[in-house]
Amino acid sequence: MNKLSKEKRNQLILVCVLTLIVMAGLYFGLIANQQRNLQKLATSQQNARNQLNQINNTIKSSTKIEADLDAVGQMLAGHEANMASEDGYLWMVQFLRKFNENYPVEIRQYNSKGSAAMDMFPKFPYKQFTVTITGSAYYYDLGKFIADFENRYPSVRVMNLELAPDSAVGPLEKGKLAFKMDIVALVKPTATPSASAKK
Repeated sequence: MNKLSKEKRNQLILVCVLTLIVMAGLYFGLIANQQRNLQKLATSQQNARNQLNQINNTIKSSTKIEADLDAVGQMLAGHEANMASEDGYLWMVQFLRKFNENYPVEIRQYNSKGSAAMDMFPKFPYKQFTVTITGSAYYYDLGKFIADFENRYPSVRVMNLELAPDSAVGPLEKGKLAFKMDIVALVKPTATPSASAKK
């Protein structure tokens, strides 16, 4: 470089500086931008792979989900088979008489409180029907009757149980209790006609 003239040396320095500026411009303008784009593409590709894995897992588990849905549907159908029909009073009287055959519980009277909407849950598809029954039984027998009844029929509940000594029994049946309770049963919804049947 000592042999170059000052003018040539300045031109060489200028060319080197311009070359460095052009290279820096190319790097920051093109290469760095391309690297950022490649990183974005790699991230979106990984996200797409994750979504594909989720879809594949869902497809693989769809048979299990269908089997679970069928099992729940069959269980619901079994519960609905034991639900009250539209004529709630007649159904309830027959239902209680049949259940009471194996228990020494005397049911003396059935009083209907009628059907009402189930307001415990919003948009619940079932109505409820309530019958008040009165009768007489020993404490142990009544307790077994209620426990077996509620355990066997989850869609029917005993509510508002009142107990008192039974004044209508003779001296040989001392210890019997008079009871009064509400039996609340869910009413099976009637099938609504489909749109095709209406046409």
